[in-house]
Amino acid sequence: MKKILVIDDSATVRQQVCAALFGSGFAVVEATDGADGLVELARHTDVAMVLCDLNMPRMNGLEMLESLQASGKARGVPVLMLTTEAAPALVDRAKKAGAKGWIVKPFKAELLLGAVKRLTAA
Repeated sequence: MKKILVIDDSATVRQQVCAALFGSGFAVVEATDGADGLVELARHTDVAMVLCDLNMPRMNGLEMLESLQASGKARGVPVLMLTTEAAPALVDRAKKAGAKGWIVKPFKAELLLGAVKRLTAA
C-alpha cells in the first residue's frame, strides 16, 4: 500500500483528500503546514508522494517545497500542489522548485486520484 503525505491547514480538505485516497487503497499521513510536513516526511521515509496546499501558517507550500529541494531530502518524491491559487507565477515557481503538478481547489476526486496514480505509478 503506497503512502501519501497530505499537507493542508484545513482539516476539512485533509478529510476530503484522505477519503478519496483511502477509497483507492492508499495509506495517508497528515500534516497541518509545511514545517509539520517536513517533519512527517523525515519520519515516514516510505512516502510515495506529497499533496501540498500553498497557503498555510508557519511555512507555506512553496517554502516547504523549496526547503525540501535545497536540503537534498526530496528523495525523488513527487509533490503535487493542491490549492485555491491559480496564478501562473506561483505555478512556475512551484515547478521550478520541483512540483510535478498543480490542482486547483475545489477538486474532483477522480482528477486527484488520476494524478496520484500517475505520479506514484499505482
